[in-house]
Amino acid sequence: MPPELLFDIRDATLMRGDAVVLDRVSLTIAPGDHTAILGPNGAGKSSLIRLMTVQDYPIAPEDGSSPVRVFGRDRWDVIELRSRLGIVSNELHDRFTGGTWIARVRGLDAVVSGFFSSQALFDHHLVTPAMLRRAEEALDRVGAAHLAGKRLDHMSTGEARRVLIARALVHEPEALILDEPTTGLDVVARHEFMERVRAVARQGVTLVLVTQHLDEIIPEIGRVVLIRHGRVAEDGPKADVLRGKAFEAAFGARLIVEEHDGYYDVRPRRS
Repeated sequence: MPPELLFDIRDATLMRGDAVVLDRVSLTIAPGDHTAILGPNGAGKSSLIRLMTVQDYPIAPEDGSSPVRVFGRDRWDVIELRSRLGIVSNELHDRFTGGTWIARVRGLDAVVSGFFSSQALFDHHLVTPAMLRRAEEALDRVGAAHLAGKRLDHMSTGEARRVLIARALVHEPEALILDEPTTGLDVVARHEFMERVRAVARQGVTLVLVTQHLDEIIPEIGRVVLIRHGRVAEDGPKADVLRGKAFEAAFGARLIVEEHDGYYDVRPRRS
């Protein structure tokens, strides 16, 4: 039998108020199928991720079927799903570092909080030695063991982002979703962060990367899903999509795309 699909979306439409933000989207992702979801601002990328992570729900078809299945199921308790799916987003980063008391938690505690799908540890949380050990291992896995005792509000953006990856990995999830992961990082920090992501991909965790920047699409990612106006404009091998007409149309410009050592960069085409 073929492996169970991680994500199976069939003709899903998502509304926000009176606006259609995703229009009859279909997408499947299998284990090991490292995928970049690419598109300009406002294309619907983050809405697609919210659909995939069961944070938003599509319009129900008349036949009663579900357009979205995650790990083969159409119904999930969100906390249970988090044990199989790691998520790192700007929204999550802001919740942990947004100036509230939560930002004063130590790196290790932030990682352990992933076991409880919370943003801190509370008196009713029973933290076991095994949880602490796995949290330490997750920090070490992303090269952040030295941040275990450091408060999040004393960390750089890149350091805090690595702690949140460790938090996402503490359950040893089958897939890791990164939603615009390098926002706020400088050039050096972006490179270091994405090198850690490459290591995670090589360790067998399926990556789903949401981005509008080609240089974030690491060599391990072989597939690109191009989103435009809430629809899948193109879906296929990385080189084919990035050099195709749909890519230029999505970004509204004539573009030159070049590959160097597995990475791609883009610049406007002079007329």
